[in-house]
Amino acid sequence: MQDHYYFVSWNVNGIRAVAKKGALKWIDKEPPHILGLQEVKAEEDQFPKDLFEHQYAHLYVSSSHKKGQSGVALFTDLEPESYSPCYEVDILHEGRINEIQFDNIAFFNVYFPNGKRSEERLAYKLEFYDRFFETIEARRKAGMSVIFCGDVNTAHRPIDLARPKENEEISGFLPVERAWIDKVIAAGYIDTFRHVHGDEPERYSWWSMRTRARERNVGWRIDYFFVSEDLKDRILDADILADITGSDHAPISLRLAKK
Repeated sequence: MQDHYYFVSWNVNGIRAVAKKGALKWIDKEPPHILGLQEVKAEEDQFPKDLFEHQYAHLYVSSSHKKGQSGVALFTDLEPESYSPCYEVDILHEGRINEIQFDNIAFFNVYFPNGKRSEERLAYKLEFYDRFFETIEARRKAGMSVIFCGDVNTAHRPIDLARPKENEEISGFLPVERAWIDKVIAAGYIDTFRHVHGDEPERYSWWSMRTRARERNVGWRIDYFFVSEDLKDRILDADILADITGSDHAPISLRLAKK
């Protein structure tokens, strides 16, 4: 029996497109206890059956009311005590959150909104951030530990993107967006990648497909695993799996010791 949990998060940018490439087959080498996918762009009955050979005991899908957009999916062999799509946060029902609870942990798989399209979408992104923060704080006040992962759609610090100066006025690196991550960290949540790797430069999780940016590593680190402070001593490893292709994002991982 493993002495730790292994979690993986990945924005797949379309689960059917990833399946056609066979880009999830690597999961079979070491199936994570929880696999959280974002931007699946499909209803549950549209999920390909041959994503990987491992047969997970549970699949939770939250799809967008707009067909072919957003959507999150959580695969697990754990036995969750509860599941929620968190409509108190995802008020537009865009398919943005899966929450399961196990081992006194509230685990959230989240596809945070993108604010680049318009001022209205940026405002919604910031409102979503605030509602999500209230939700995780409520779980913590109820005595639970918190883990959240996914595409946060914001790079935190200049080290987290290749060209910070050129993007200071672009959504995804605006001061108001970065300030929310500051608030999360100030409240005692830990950016697990930085906790493990310190200020290691040029480590990104997303690259524009239009400019062959991945080949040149002109990227952004916008995908995260955060944990509440009480889990700090249980962090064993956190990484970006940049060698795995198939999406414009790389998967990210977290290993957390069991109690």
